Amino acid sequence: MSSKYAKWHHPYKPAQKFQKKIAYFSMEFGIDQGLKIYSGGLGFLAGSHMKAAFDLKQNLIGIGMLWKYGYYDQTRNPDQTLLPAFVEKTYNYLEDTGIELQVRIRNNHAVKVGVKVLKPEIFNTAPIYLLTTDVDGNDHLSRTITNSLYDGNDETRIAQSIILGVGGAQLVEILGGADVYHLNEGHALPAFYYLRNRGGNKEQMVFTTHTPEKGGHEERFGPLLNDFGFFERRLNDEELERETGPGNQLNYTIAALRMVKRANAVSKLHSKVARKMYESVPDLAGVIPITNSQHLGFWQDPKLKQAWKKGNSNSFRKRKLELKEALFAEVLNQTGKIFDPKVLTIVWARRFAEYKRADLILYDLERFEQIVAQSKYPVQIIWAGKPYPGDQGAIGIFNQLVHYTKHKPNLAVLTGYEIALSRLLKEGSDIWLNTPRITREASGTSGMTAAMNGSVNLSTRDGWIPEFIKNGKNGFVLPALDHTLPHSEQDYKDSLSLYKILEDKVFPTYYDNPDTWSEIVFEAIKGVVPEFTSARMATEYYEKLYR
Repeated sequence: MSSKYAKWHHPYKPAQKFQKKIAYFSMEFGIDQGLKIYSGGLGFLAGSHMKAAFDLKQNLIGIGMLWKYGYYDQTRNPDQTLLPAFVEKTYNYLEDTGIELQVRIRNNHAVKVGVKVLKPEIFNTAPIYLLTTDVDGNDHLSRTITNSLYDGNDETRIAQSIILGVGGAQLVEILGGADVYHLNEGHALPAFYYLRNRGGNKEQMVFTTHTPEKGGHEERFGPLLNDFGFFERRLNDEELERETGPGNQLNYTIAALRMVKRANAVSKLHSKVARKMYESVPDLAGVIPITNSQHLGFWQDPKLKQAWKKGNSNSFRKRKLELKEALFAEVLNQTGKIFDPKVLTIVWARRFAEYKRADLILYDLERFEQIVAQSKYPVQIIWAGKPYPGDQGAIGIFNQLVHYTKHKPNLAVLTGYEIALSRLLKEGSDIWLNTPRITREASGTSGMTAAMNGSVNLSTRDGWIPEFIKNGKNGFVLPALDHTLPHSEQDYKDSLSLYKILEDKVFPTYYDNPDTWSEIVFEAIKGVVPEFTSARMATEYYEKLYR
C-alpha cells in the first residue's frame, strides 16, 4: 500500500484555473471495457469526465463503488433470448488504500467499508476511489451491499446510497476535504445530509440531474430511509416531515435541488424540461444547462481522425471499410451472419427502455420489410443494448427483435453492449439511429461518439440533437412533434417520417452521391469537435457549477 493514496493526491500540479478541490460522486464510472462498474450512458459520461479532468489537470477526484458482479453480463438463453449473468469480477490493478471506513446502516448496524483507488496512470483519469463492503469483518448481508450495480432489492439500493454518500463523504474528509461536493445524479444523496449535519453550506454542494424519466428519480418512504440511517442521524417526526412533505415520500432529486446552490441539466432542452417538471416545488436551486459530452481521445478512431483533419475523404472511406469489417466479424461471431462492408449499415444501440423505441423502425412491418428486401439500395441493421435486468417490458422488446431477426440475413441483434462493443458499433456503422420520444431523452451522448467516427445521426429532435443538428448538412432529423400527443400517434407519425427520410434522403445520398455523404460525415465531426467533447464540458463545470 502506498501511503500517498491515503491523502488528496494527483500526479500533477493542478492547473491555475482548476485549483478548487472537487469530489465527484457517481454510482457508476465507464472508464474502460476491463473495469465493469458501469451500466451505460451515465457511466460513460462520468468516465469521460474523469479522463477530461486528467487531461486538463483539474483538482478533482471521483468517488464510486467497486461492484463485485458489475451491472450484469449480457448472455443468451438456448433460444438466443436475453439471459443476465452475474459473474464475480477481480481487478488486480486497483490499489488498496489501507483506509477502512465504518458506516451505520439500519438499527445502527456498523458496516465496514474498504477503499481501493484507481491510480491516474492506469487509464489516464483523475484519481477514482472505489468503496466496497466485501471485506473481512462484515457479516454476509453487509458484504453483499456492493455486489451488483442497481440491485433489484429496494433495501439494498438504500444501503448502496448510504455507503456511497456517507462512506464517500467520510473518505473525502480523510483525504483532506473538498471545496465542492458534486453529486452525479441523486444516488449519493446521503453525502449532502452528512455535510449538512456537520455545518456544511449550500456553496459546497452541487448536483447534476440526468433524466426526465420518473424511474430515474428515486423516491422512497421517508420513515424507512430514517430507519436505515439515510439522513446520517435519526430525524424526529417534525424534521422528517420537513424533508419528505405530507406524503412521507422522499424524492432524491427534489431533496438534492433543495440543498444545493447550483444544479445543472445535461442539455439545453433538458434544462427547460427539468425546470418545467419542478416549477410548482418551492425553494429549489436553478437548473442551468451543461450539455453532456464525450472524450475525444478515448472514443475517436485515430486513423479516421487523421483522414478528417487532412480532409481526405478517400482515406476516410478506406478506414471506414476496415472498421466495418471489424464490426461484421463480431456480427458473424454472434449471429452466424455475413454482412457486407459496402452496404449501408444502420445501428440502434443504447439502453433498452420503452421510450427509446428500439422497434420504431418496425412500426409498419410491411413497409419495413419492403425497405430491407429491395436491392437498389441494400441496407443492414444492427440492434444492441442492455435492458435493466428487472425491466420485463424492455427485455420483451429485446427478445422480440431477437426472434424477428434470427433468420433474416441483413438484420442482427448483438449482446454484450459494453464499452468495447459500443466502440465497434460506432466505428462500423454508417447511420446512428436515435428514436426517443421528444423530451424524454435528456442528452443521448452515444450520438456524439458515433459522429466522431463517421456515423451519421438520424434522430428525433431530442436531447443534445437540437444544439447540433443541421438537417441534411451534418445529419438527419425527424420533424418535431407535439410531445403531448398520445404515444400511439407519436409513434405513427415518427415512423412515417423515418421511412421517408431513409427512402428520400439517406439511401440516395449514400449510394448515388458519395461525395455529398462524405461532406455530411465531415461536417458532423466538425460540429461535434470541440463543442461536444468532454474537455469543453469539464471546463464548463468549473466555470459555471463550481465557481
